[in-house]
Amino acid sequence: MEAIRSPEQVGFSGSRLQRIKPWMDGFVSSGKLPGAMTVVARRGQIAYADWTGKCDVDAGSDWQADTMLRIYSMSKPICSVALMMLYEEGCFHLDDPVADYLPEFADVKVLVKGATAIDQVEDCVAPLTVHHLLTHTSGLTYGFNGGVLGDAYTAGKIDFGPKRGGGLEPMVKELAKYPLAFQPGSRWNYGVSTDVVGRLVEVISGQSLDAFLTSRIFEPLGMNDTGFGVPEKKLDRFAALYTPTRDNTLKLLEKPADSVFLRSQGMTFSGGGGLISTAGDYLKFAEMLRCKGRAGDVRLLGPRTVDFMTANHLPGDLASMGQAVFSEVSFAGVGFGLGFWVMLNPPISQTMGSVGDHGWGGMASTVFWVDPVEDMVVLFMTQLVPSSHYPIRKELRALVHQALID
Repeated sequence: MEAIRSPEQVGFSGSRLQRIKPWMDGFVSSGKLPGAMTVVARRGQIAYADWTGKCDVDAGSDWQADTMLRIYSMSKPICSVALMMLYEEGCFHLDDPVADYLPEFADVKVLVKGATAIDQVEDCVAPLTVHHLLTHTSGLTYGFNGGVLGDAYTAGKIDFGPKRGGGLEPMVKELAKYPLAFQPGSRWNYGVSTDVVGRLVEVISGQSLDAFLTSRIFEPLGMNDTGFGVPEKKLDRFAALYTPTRDNTLKLLEKPADSVFLRSQGMTFSGGGGLISTAGDYLKFAEMLRCKGRAGDVRLLGPRTVDFMTANHLPGDLASMGQAVFSEVSFAGVGFGLGFWVMLNPPISQTMGSVGDHGWGGMASTVFWVDPVEDMVVLFMTQLVPSSHYPIRKELRALVHQALID
C-alpha cells in the first residue's frame, strides 16, 4: 500500500500528516499496542499509509501492509450493506415486522421497566421491525452489557462468535426465546441486532451469509483477504490478539495458530463481528461508500441508498436515546443510521469531524470513517481488546483534521 508522493496534491500538509507515525510509535514503544496501522485517503488517493510494531510480539513478526486481523464490529457496516442491497431489489420494507421473515420473533416479549428478573415481561406495544435491527433500537443486547437481559444472555450462552458452530439459524431461534430489553424504537442499545440482520440476509436471499457476502461484496470489490476464516496458507499474515494489563502492558489473548477463526467450516458467520480483513481490503469497502455505492465499474448500491443509510435515523442524538458514551467516545452530537454512526454536531461531540461523517469501530480498537465533506476515508488497525482502554479514536481524529490545509 503506497501513498502518493505529495499529500499536498489532495489538500494535506505532508509534514503534519507525519505526526501520526510518532503517535503510533508511542503506543507501541510503551507496550500499550503490539502494532498499528493508519491509512488516510482523500479524493480517492492515499495521502498517508504507515504502520509500526509487531503483528505477533512473541514470534517477532513485523506488522505489514497486508496483515490480517479481526475487525469484529466493523463487520456490521458490511452486513448492513448486504441487507440494503436486497432492499434495493424490493425484497422487503424497513417497517416490515421481523417475524414476517423469522417467525420465531412473532411472540417476543419485553422486559418491564425496572425488571429485576428475566420473567418480568410485557407485550410489545408495536412489532419489532427490520428498521429497529439496522438502527440498534431493537431491544437486543450483548451479554457483556450486563443487566437482567445481558446476564441472561451470558447464562444461556447467547453468542454469535466463531466458537459457535451450526450456522445462524439455531442461534437466532434461541435468541428469540428471550425478551427484549425495552420497547422497540424507544432506546438505542448496542447488541446482536446485526447478527439477526445477517440471518435476514440468508432467509431473503436463499444463500448463507458467507456466500452472499463473498459473491455480492467481497469478490466484486476485490476484497480477497476478507472472510469468516483464515486459510492455513495465510496464517503467517494473521495477527495475534492482546489485552491490556493493569499496568498498561500487553497480555496475549490469542495466538494466530490457536485462533477459532482458522476453523472456517461450520462457523456461525456472525454479521455483527465475525469477519477477518486487512487495511487494504477494508479501504476498498470504505471507498465504495465514499463513492456512493460505486467502485470503478462495479456498483453495489445506488447513491441515494448510501445517503439514506448514512443519514441519522434517530429522533435525536445517541445521548438522547440513552447512550451518552460508547467505547471511549462521547455520543452527544452523534446520531445513527443504518449500520453507521452519523456525526451531527462536532462541537457538541467535542471531537473533530464533519457533519455527516460516518463509520464504525471494532472491539480490537480498530476504526474507520468516511467524511463526505472532506471527501476522505480514514482507517486505523490494531489488535487490542477492549477498544475503550485508550482514547485512540479521539486522538486520531485530531491528528487527521489538523493536517488538512485546503
